[in-house]
Amino acid sequence: MKFLISVIDDSTNSGTPAEMSEIDKFNDALRKNGQFIFAWGLEDPSTATVVDNRSGAGTETGKPLFDSKENVTGFWLVEAGDQSVARALAYDASRACNRKVELRKLHGN
Repeated sequence: MKFLISVIDDSTNSGTPAEMSEIDKFNDALRKNGQFIFAWGLEDPSTATVVDNRSGAGTETGKPLFDSKENVTGFWLVEAGDQSVARALAYDASRACNRKVELRKLHGN
């Protein structure tokens, strides 16, 4: 089963060197256990735009979907045997990055 673990923060590129070291250790453990699929940080939400081209509308907002203090600032895609394993990984991810995270199962798997 595949899951998305989203990092929630109120700023971008805010990881300290110590936090980045813990994230690297977490990533290494995921790789060792065959659970790592992909991980990356995201640019500041001010760089986002919502595009809507349904029925050829050709519009974009020039701003992020949500105007919120907290935003998704990074994510992991992980492989886990079941929901309880994924939940444990989310707890480990939160501890590693020192941020709140959101866990969501990918649809259809």
